[in-house]
Amino acid sequence: MTERGRRTQRVPGGSLPVDDPETVAPGVVESSHAVVESLPDAPALLSTSDGVVLRATEQAALLLGADSGGELLGSGITELMLVEGEFARPRGHDSWFRALSWPHQRNPLLTVTLLVDVSDLMTPTASLLAYERRKLQNAQRAARMGTWEWDPRTNSTRLSEMFFEITGTPPSTETTFEHYLDHIHPEDRSRVAACWNQLAEEHTPMEVEHRYIRPDGAMRILLCHGGVAKDGEGRPLMVGTAQDVTEQRTALRRMERSSQRFTDLVNLTPVGIGLFDQGQRLVDANDALCELLGYDLERLRGTSARGLTHPDDREIDLAETETRRSQRGNRRASVQRMLVRADGQPVHCELHSTPSVQDDGTRFWLVVFQDVTERRRTSEALRFQATHDELTGLPNRAAVKEMLADMRAGGEVERSAVLFCDIDNFKRINDSLGHDAGDDLLVALARRLEGGLPEGCVAARISGDEFVVICVDVDVVGGTGALASRVSGLLNTAVPIRDQLVRISASVGAAVPDGSDTDGNDLLRFADAAMFEAKGNGPGRVSLAGPALMASANSQLQLEGQLREALHQDQLTLHYQPVVNSEGTVVSAEALLRWPHPERGLLTPGTFLPVADQGGLLREIDRWVLRRALREAAAWPEGAAGPVSVAVNLGGLVPGDHDFVDYVADSVAESGIDWSRVVLELVETALVDLPSRPRSAMQDLVARGARFAVDDFGTGFSSLARLKDLPAQIIKVDRKFVSEIHSDSCDFAVAKAVVDMASAIGRECVAEGVENSEQFETLTGTGVDSYQGWFFSPPVPANDFHSMLVAGGPRRVNV
Repeated sequence: MTERGRRTQRVPGGSLPVDDPETVAPGVVESSHAVVESLPDAPALLSTSDGVVLRATEQAALLLGADSGGELLGSGITELMLVEGEFARPRGHDSWFRALSWPHQRNPLLTVTLLVDVSDLMTPTASLLAYERRKLQNAQRAARMGTWEWDPRTNSTRLSEMFFEITGTPPSTETTFEHYLDHIHPEDRSRVAACWNQLAEEHTPMEVEHRYIRPDGAMRILLCHGGVAKDGEGRPLMVGTAQDVTEQRTALRRMERSSQRFTDLVNLTPVGIGLFDQGQRLVDANDALCELLGYDLERLRGTSARGLTHPDDREIDLAETETRRSQRGNRRASVQRMLVRADGQPVHCELHSTPSVQDDGTRFWLVVFQDVTERRRTSEALRFQATHDELTGLPNRAAVKEMLADMRAGGEVERSAVLFCDIDNFKRINDSLGHDAGDDLLVALARRLEGGLPEGCVAARISGDEFVVICVDVDVVGGTGALASRVSGLLNTAVPIRDQLVRISASVGAAVPDGSDTDGNDLLRFADAAMFEAKGNGPGRVSLAGPALMASANSQLQLEGQLREALHQDQLTLHYQPVVNSEGTVVSAEALLRWPHPERGLLTPGTFLPVADQGGLLREIDRWVLRRALREAAAWPEGAAGPVSVAVNLGGLVPGDHDFVDYVADSVAESGIDWSRVVLELVETALVDLPSRPRSAMQDLVARGARFAVDDFGTGFSSLARLKDLPAQIIKVDRKFVSEIHSDSCDFAVAKAVVDMASAIGRECVAEGVENSEQFETLTGTGVDSYQGWFFSPPVPANDFHSMLVAGGPRRVNV
C-alpha cells in the first residue's frame, strides 16, 4: 500500500497502480503500451502472466467470498481458488465454478479469466468426485507429490496443481516434455531423458531421481515414477508422480556425513574402540584396538568381552564399565582391567562404555579402551618414589605410617614391635669424610638391615641417619629384647668406606603395645623416646620403652595437641628484641615466638619447638610467625635511623620448598610492608651445600629487596668459600663467641676474624648475645655493625616495642 486504499502491482512493462476495480490510471496504460479494455459485466478477473490479479469485478468478488473487487487486487489466482480437474472452487467455500481464460485482446501479457458458477449443476456424484479429488490433493500436498500425464504422440502434458507448486511453475505456463527437461540439472538431463524415452518406446516402468532447477533458481530433488495407462480410446498414455524429496535427501546426506565423520573419527583416534553386540561379543573395532591387542579384525570379531580379559584379572562386564553421571553431574570413576595381547603379554586398559543404537534400531555397546599401561608404570614408579627413600631404596616415613595404619586395621598391632635406630656421631662421618662418604655408609647399613633381619621384619629409613624396624609378630622372632639386640648388632659394626674402615654404633629404642588403645603411631613415638633415652646412656645402647617413658611421651603428645590448637586458634604471640647500631639507635628487631600457655604460663621456643618438630608443625608455625611479624612491623613508626626492619627466623619454611617464594611474596603484599624492611634468618647449617633451587629462590627474593641473615655463624660447617657465594647480606656472630670475648683471646680472635671477613666480602655483621658493657665495648673495637642482646633490651611484647620506637629507642640494661 502506497496510500490508504491504493495498491501497486508489478506487471510486465512497469507498475500498475489500481485505485478502483473499474479504473486504471492512464499513465500506466501508456507506459505499458496497451489499452486495458473494460472487463465484462460478469465474474471476471484481469491478471498478469504469473497470475497476480490486477482488476476484479464485483461479481467475481462475490463469487470468491470477498466484500469488494478491491480486496482481490494483488492476490494470486492460485491463492483465491482451488482447481480440481475441470472445476474450481474458492478456498474456504463450497460453491463451484469453471474458470475460462484467454489472453487480453490488446496486451497479450495480461490474461482475462471468466468465472462461470456451476454450483447448481453439480450432481451428488460430481460433488463426491470433487471431494475425493480434494482429499487426493491434500494427500499430495502432505507428501509433496504431484501427478503428471504425458502423451508422447502430441507431446502434451497435464500436470496437477501440486506438480506446479513443487516445480515452482505458474499454472498458466504451457508445459511440454522439453520444457520439463530444460529445467533438469545438466548433469542429470541425459539420464532422465533416457528413462523417459524407454518408458515411451518400450513401456518400461520408470523410477528416476534427479535435480530440478526451478524458475526462481532454487534447486530441488525430485523422485519420479512413471508407467503406461490407456486413455479413453485405448491409446497408451504415460502417467506418473513426481515427489519433492529434497528435505529427505538432505537429512539422509547429513546423516551419512555424520556417520562417515564418526567412522573416520573412530579410525583416526589413537585409543582402541570396539562395538559389541547385546551378547557382549565384538562386532567391529578400529585399527588402534587391533594394534593394542595384536590381532587383525577378523580374528577379533566374535570374541567376547570376557575373552579379552587377562586370566589374572576379573572378567569384563560391559554393564559395569558403562560411563554414567551421578545425580550431581560428576562422572563415575572409570574401570580398569588387564587385557591379554595375542603374544600373551598383559596390557592395562581404562574402559569407558555406553549403550547405543544403530541406524536400523539394533542396540550395541560402544567401548573405548584407553591403554594406561605406561601411565600405570609411571604411577607405580611415582608411588615407589613417594614411599621409598631415594638413597637407600628402603621404605620412608610415609610408607612406615602406611604400614602401621594397615597393621592396626588388620588387628596386628597387639603382637607387633617398633624399633627406632639412630646412628651415633654420624655428623662426625660427614665432617671428616664428607657427605658422599656418609651416603655410602647409610646405603651399606641399609643393605645389612635388609639382609640380616628375620622374616616378618621390615627396615625403613625415615630421616638422615634414623632407621626404623617394624616387626609384625615379635613372638616369632624371640621377643622384643632378642630383636633389639639383633638390630643393634647389625648396626654396631665396622664398614669399609672410601678405602677406610669406619667403626660405627647405633642407639636403639624399642616399643611394644601396652594396651588395646596403642596404635602404630604410638609405638613409633614410644620407640623414638626410648632411642633418646638409650642415646643418653652412651653410644651403642638399647632401651625398651617402659611405662614411665611412655607417660612422658604421652605428655609430650598432649603438649603437641595443645600447641596445634593454640596455633589454629591464633593464641600464640610475638615478642621483639631490638637490634641497634653503635649509637644505640634501633635499626631492626628480631621476632621471637612466645606461647601464653593457659596452665604453664608464658613458654619460650626452647620448651615447645622440639615438640613442634616432632609433630611436623615447624613449617606451619613459620608461616604464622611470618604473616604476624610482617603485619605488626608494617605499623611501626620510623626510627631515628630510618625505617626499622623486622627479622624472622625460618626453620620449617625454607627456600627449598616449592611455594617458598610465593608464600613470602604473598605475605609481604598482604601486610603492605616495604621489601627493604624484610629480613629472613636461616641457621648456618641450613645453608651448607646449598642446592640450585633454594639458592635461586633466595636470589629471587633478594632481587625484590629482601635480605637474608646467616644465624649462629661459626657453629656449623660453612667454609669461607661457601659463604662468599651465599645470597645472604647479614652475618650474625653466635653468642658463643660473644659471651667471653672480653676475657678470652680465642673468642676475640674468632669474632674479629668473622667481622673482618664479613666486611671484606661486603656483608653486614651483627653480634648476638651482648649482655654487658664489657662485651659491647670490646665488640665496638672489632668493627661490628649492629648489636643484639639484653644489654640493650630483652625481647618485649609487640605493644611495648612499638612504644619503645615512639620513645626513641631502648634503655640499656647491664646484666
